[in-house]
Amino acid sequence: MVLAPAAPAIPPAPVLTVTAVGKSYGARAVLADVSFAVAAGERIALTGPSGSGKTTLLNCLGGVDRPDTGTIALHGERIDQLPSDGLARLRRERVGTVFQFFHLLPTLTAAENVELPLQLTHVAAPERAARVAAALTRVGLTARAAALPSQLSGGEQQRVAIARALVHRPALILADEPTGNLDSANGENILRLLRELTDETHTALVLVTHSEDAAAICHRRIHLRDGRIVP
Repeated sequence: MVLAPAAPAIPPAPVLTVTAVGKSYGARAVLADVSFAVAAGERIALTGPSGSGKTTLLNCLGGVDRPDTGTIALHGERIDQLPSDGLARLRRERVGTVFQFFHLLPTLTAAENVELPLQLTHVAAPERAARVAAALTRVGLTARAAALPSQLSGGEQQRVAIARALVHRPALILADEPTGNLDSANGENILRLLRELTDETHTALVLVTHSEDAAAICHRRIHLRDGRIVP
């Protein structure tokens, strides 16, 4: 019996699809015709000089800002068309964010900061406790769970921020200069942790950076100049 050849594998749909995105502030064009896609588990570095549009693009990807033209879709759902409550839901449930200056709530402990996304998505208390404990263990901060941000070093605060960004199991992590406020040793630890955790969870990562070391952990780079993707 002659077997028919196997059908070619169908590649999985991208987690994030950006098509012909443009954004202006008044007469100043900040983004123009930006298009790319990000697969599950893929790490993308957004690079380029200051003022090239990197942070504006990241804000559009996270629904903080809206493009004037083009489309942005997360698992096929058009971010650019969602109403305000839909955008809030998407950010709570499917996007995690890591900032340069950590953005931890100063009156909450490390564990409480990590738990916050789970509270916002109404995860039951026993599961919240289990997920927070697992996340803090993974970033090496079990012993610091009860510490306030003011009692943590910069590197520890960024590890808390990474645990918070991943605890609700998002499809996409957006990181804006996550090592920009750290010394080289702590920055290296954070980059290693981001690489390991995105590999383990198969979470897509879009990383804005000026750092060659940070760009080096990514699978590919998208370089912006004057709001456009350039080689």
